[in-house]
Amino acid sequence: KNKNQAQMEALKSLRHNFDLDSVHNLSGFDRRLVCVPKFCPRECPGKAGCRYQKYLDVSKKEEVFIQICNHNYLLADAMHRMNEYRPLLADYRALVVDEAHKLPEAASQMDGRSIGREDVQEISYFLNREHKSSEGKRLQDWFNTLSMEIRKDQAGMGDDIAGKENFYFPAKCRSSLEQVRGNLSLMLKRLAGNVPYWIFRRLEEMEELFGWFLKKDTRYVLFLQPDGRGDPVFMAVSREIPRFLQDSLWDRGFPSILTSGTLKAGNGFVRTRQMTGLEKKSRVRECVAESPFCYRENCLLYIPENLKATLKGSREEVEQLAGQIRDLVCSTFGHTLVLFTSYTLMGNVQQLLRDQIPFPMVQVWRNSQEEIARFKKMENAVLFAAGSCWEGVDFPGDMVSSLIIVKLPFAVPDPIHEAQREQYRSLESYIQNVVVPDMQKKLRQGFGRAIRTEQDTCVVSILDHRAAKKGKYRGDVLDALPKCQMAEKIDEVEDFIRSRKVERYYS
Repeated sequence: KNKNQAQMEALKSLRHNFDLDSVHNLSGFDRRLVCVPKFCPRECPGKAGCRYQKYLDVSKKEEVFIQICNHNYLLADAMHRMNEYRPLLADYRALVVDEAHKLPEAASQMDGRSIGREDVQEISYFLNREHKSSEGKRLQDWFNTLSMEIRKDQAGMGDDIAGKENFYFPAKCRSSLEQVRGNLSLMLKRLAGNVPYWIFRRLEEMEELFGWFLKKDTRYVLFLQPDGRGDPVFMAVSREIPRFLQDSLWDRGFPSILTSGTLKAGNGFVRTRQMTGLEKKSRVRECVAESPFCYRENCLLYIPENLKATLKGSREEVEQLAGQIRDLVCSTFGHTLVLFTSYTLMGNVQQLLRDQIPFPMVQVWRNSQEEIARFKKMENAVLFAAGSCWEGVDFPGDMVSSLIIVKLPFAVPDPIHEAQREQYRSLESYIQNVVVPDMQKKLRQGFGRAIRTEQDTCVVSILDHRAAKKGKYRGDVLDALPKCQMAEKIDEVEDFIRSRKVERYYS
């Protein structure tokens, strides 16, 4: 495709540079397409010289003593072993899981199933390569018709119920789903033995997934999730993730270490044990390694005294937050990261502040590595961010000397949390055992963006009235965070920054 010179050079550099995060000027389109395919066909003409396949071969040699992979690959290997398939990793006798708070989420992806427009297009593409273009076209037509009917049904709902009801497959579309599944069954009979097994298996999995929706299979949480275009993706997430982790990893008998900065929620590991399948295991030891950072000296926790409860999404909420952020940015002379839990709220606040802040403003949307890199090159900018920026990004030194957490990061209601709620007798019990611990972990992840080295100094501000002195979650917030100096007035923020920063900080 036509590209400018910078994009072309960035793309070509990937011949030698395997790290996408270190490649600048790569277009978003190219970035999405650079990946390892889900399946590597045996007849692939590039297989003999494929550097990915060569790397896999080298990684299994006997002289390799330590293996490193991501969570999904670890679990895929475990599933292969459980099903007596060929293992993906060389045999190992000890396991260290870093960022272990993400392991249950990875298990949900591995022990579940999903089908959306992109999956259907991919299967159709491979059918075309097998000279089954008419079957590929039929498959896309069936799915497109079903998607249009679902979207039409959802559009007819009132705003007051549409948000929650859109999670679930509409009963009015059942006959259409039955027809698609019936057509798939007939297609499978025609294609049996006429296409590679892995293509056939993907069609079988699609038929099985639609069958689960039709019979409301209780082994899975079944729901619809919109893709980037708003089309429905059929999702099935296992209800037995803790059991899956127990069977696939912990029951194999070798020692394992789970480590992360956010495994502990509040005062204990109860929620982590529950999610990872270790709740009833007796041979589990817990350890808290205290941080080497001196938060009492180098971090000020600021929760304004004058925060008012406002209607979510209202003009009053946006104006109050914008005013607080403006005052903080000016007090700390920029050098600010503002973390949001909602892209909509982030956009509204940034729009209001566009001409009110005398410092450069950078706004990060999804997968905007270039914007983060641009912020890091500036001396005293303000970065508005949400989503993935709550963890995994590093801003050492004076780059971020003011971290603003706009709202407490409670999880957005979704079908998986609805299913978890069914396990508790009361809403209050569910909130205390699931909702609050999950919020505390996410809050610790966000807080971790503030102090990155032993010399860093930072103000962390929480602008949610529920964390204020008489707020409902004040105690839960303080339990989740390390002990810091506390402040309620903006003057105290200014005094702290002046006492910790040298003259060039302001230049």
